[in-house]
Amino acid sequence: MNPAAREFPLFTINGFKISATPSAIVGSLVLWVLLTMVALVFTDLSLIAAVVAGFLTMLLHWAFEIIHQMGHASAARKTGYPMLGVRLYLVLGASLYPSDEPNLPAQIHIRRALGGAKISLAVLAISTFILLLVWSAAGDFVRMLALFAFLDNLLVFTIGAVVPFPFPNLIENDGVTLMRWRGK
Repeated sequence: MNPAAREFPLFTINGFKISATPSAIVGSLVLWVLLTMVALVFTDLSLIAAVVAGFLTMLLHWAFEIIHQMGHASAARKTGYPMLGVRLYLVLGASLYPSDEPNLPAQIHIRRALGGAKISLAVLAISTFILLLVWSAAGDFVRMLALFAFLDNLLVFTIGAVVPFPFPNLIENDGVTLMRWRGK
C-alpha cells in the first residue's frame, strides 16, 4: 500500500503541509487518556476538569511537535535544501524532504537534524522552565501544564531527539541521523 494513501492532510503552516497517519489519532487518544490519569492522580481536579486538562495537554504536545519541526524547517531552509512538510505518527512527527533530493554532505544532514532540538531547548524548554518557576504558586492545572511543557520539551524534543532511537518501518529520529552522518 502506498504510504501516502494512509495519511490525511491537516493544515499548512508557513508553506509546509502537515499531515497525519491513522496512528497519530491512536497515539493522541492514548496520550489524552494517560494525561487525564496523571491529572486525576497528581491534582485535585474533578473528572471533567482532568479530561479537559488531559485533552489540552495532548494538544500542547502536538503544538510542541510542530514547533520542533519548524526548527528543522528553518535549519533546512538555511542549508538551501528545504523541507516539504511534516507527517505525524503515533505521538511524534517526521520531516519530509523531496524524494529526488541529491546526495548531500554530512554537514547538511547534521544541521537539519539539530534544528529541531535547538528550538526545543533554546526556546521551548527554557521558556517553559521559567513559566514553571513563575507559576509555582498557581493552581494544580497550571502547574501541571507548565511541568508537562518543560519535561516534554526537555526530555522528548531535546534530549530524546538526539538520542538514537530507530522506529522500524516508520521513521528514524534525529539521533539516528546524527549517528549516521557524524563520522562522514
